[in-house]
Amino acid sequence: MKHRKIMGARIKGTRERGAWAEMYFMVLAMSYGLKVSSPYGGLGPYDVGVENGTGPILRVQVKCTLYLCSAGSYCMSINMKRGARGRRGYAPGMVDFFAIYIIPTDDWYIMPYAVVGDRDANVFFKPGMKGQKYEKYREAWHLLVDACGGGGGGPIDIQACCDDGDAARSDREAMGRAAIRKMFRGVLQG
Repeated sequence: MKHRKIMGARIKGTRERGAWAEMYFMVLAMSYGLKVSSPYGGLGPYDVGVENGTGPILRVQVKCTLYLCSAGSYCMSINMKRGARGRRGYAPGMVDFFAIYIIPTDDWYIMPYAVVGDRDANVFFKPGMKGQKYEKYREAWHLLVDACGGGGGGPIDIQACCDDGDAARSDREAMGRAAIRKMFRGVLQG
């Protein structure tokens, strides 16, 4: 673990460091048995979609910081850029969770949207300090896992029809996709 936080601190550009934190988050979420996805082109209001395959897809906004404030805590703003009009908070329905990574201490804070709400928030973290406002969210991966649990309605039936030519082509395409996925799984697991 320690070499990862050192590598993150070496990334100079904030955009590149943010992309690195998103990938780190995805790997850790997958280690908890969750499935992850990312909006194509990074154009969504959230960074990562998280699910377990049976419940809802949760929208997670990943943030990271290196910035140590004068009070000895790490601080950051949770907001969106609004062009020339400044910054604003995240509107309800845009994200479900914030995943905040403190690079120097290698700590993740998994916070439900309701903790921050739609305000342009400045948040402060002192990992490991008793009485810290957000301590209960430190390494709280169980919040994501539990929220992905869904309604427990079980599997759904999907029914469709097509002509025989479409079915054969669809089977070949599915076999090709399965081979590609198997190759990628081997890379990730090997």
